[in-house]
Amino acid sequence: MEFASASFGHNYRIPPEYAFCAPDRKTHVKLSQNNNPHLTWSDVPAGARSLVLICHDYDVPSKPDDVNKEGRAIPASLPRVDFYHWVLVDLDPKLGIIKAGEFSDGVTPRGKKGPEGPHGTRQGLNDYTAWFASDKDMSGNYFGYDGPCPPWNDTIPHHYVFTLYALDIEKYPVSGIFKGPDVLAAIEGHVLAKASFTGVYSLNPDVKI
Repeated sequence: MEFASASFGHNYRIPPEYAFCAPDRKTHVKLSQNNNPHLTWSDVPAGARSLVLICHDYDVPSKPDDVNKEGRAIPASLPRVDFYHWVLVDLDPKLGIIKAGEFSDGVTPRGKKGPEGPHGTRQGLNDYTAWFASDKDMSGNYFGYDGPCPPWNDTIPHHYVFTLYALDIEKYPVSGIFKGPDVLAAIEGHVLAKASFTGVYSLNPDVKI
């Protein structure tokens, strides 16, 4: 199965238009266009009845102590955890393409609506839901795609893995609200094939990609 993007290449920098935040010289960060990237797939197994798409960042600091703090830096040695940016199920294999900006074309305070998405899909909660939980202006349920916004003082680049799973079932077998780990657990034993590519992003001008 082939899976790629015309928005950026594998292991290349993600353009800021596909990120939640972009660099800013005065304030470190500013909100960006937050468009979902272009995606295309082909050579899906003949028995595939639906697709699942997941994007996650595996470089998120495991402790928030130094995150976005002036005069401090997040060390590369700090253990890292996963952060889910997009959880999409019930995607039709025959669709073949997701256009840039089709599922997300801006930052939506308190989150985009869901779980229903375009083309008969359903979208899970991304991890901005937990990140903004205590923010009175931004708290809410964040469905669908919300792009990169790594800490501006992190000393390593962050890696965003887009993975497409071809399933032997037509519908993801869970109803209601769901998250990335829920999907991965539920599709176990139903995956016919998977393919992935990675984009890289940083808001720290001292980090080279």
